[in-house]
Amino acid sequence: MHTASTHTAPAAVAGTAPRIHLVIGPVGAGKSTFVRHLVQQHRAVPLNLDDWMATLFSPDRPDTADMADVMAWYVPRTLRCLAQIWKTAEAVLDAGHDVVLEVGLIQQHQRDAFYARMGPWADTMVVYVLDAPRDVRRERVLRRNAEQGETFSMVVPPHIFELASDLWQPPGDVECAERTVVFVPMAER
Repeated sequence: MHTASTHTAPAAVAGTAPRIHLVIGPVGAGKSTFVRHLVQQHRAVPLNLDDWMATLFSPDRPDTADMADVMAWYVPRTLRCLAQIWKTAEAVLDAGHDVVLEVGLIQQHQRDAFYARMGPWADTMVVYVLDAPRDVRRERVLRRNAEQGETFSMVVPPHIFELASDLWQPPGDVECAERTVVFVPMAER
């Protein structure tokens, strides 16, 4: 697993540090649509966990409803992708460009582990939180599964949607006090 950098970001020293835009929220909250806006606004490089997982591993995904089997398959692949995404993000940041990360991190302990590996980039990050009522998100996911439009990367089965929704933990007071956190209203996505 990639750990925090030991170098000081050159752009940070010069006062023109590129930024990390971390977009979090439950499945179907509008993250992918919002990411496209951030990418254009900041001329940033998008890095999306679902895209990496779909490209690298979807053909090998177990065809089972047994959540234990699915999670045993999913978790190690996700961790490897996150390590590589962070390595890529560091290279983009070192080159002087912003990154927009849509990498899951739906639980607090996942975000804490991510923040711990950021090293000199921690102070350049803005966390954007998107959410919506579960019934609205469920309808969006069903529609996205059927239409497979611009923000589609893989089918999200109903049982995975429910599991991921149950796992979602919005940032609490401590996380918000330690980070720059922006709660994005539904009207802005």
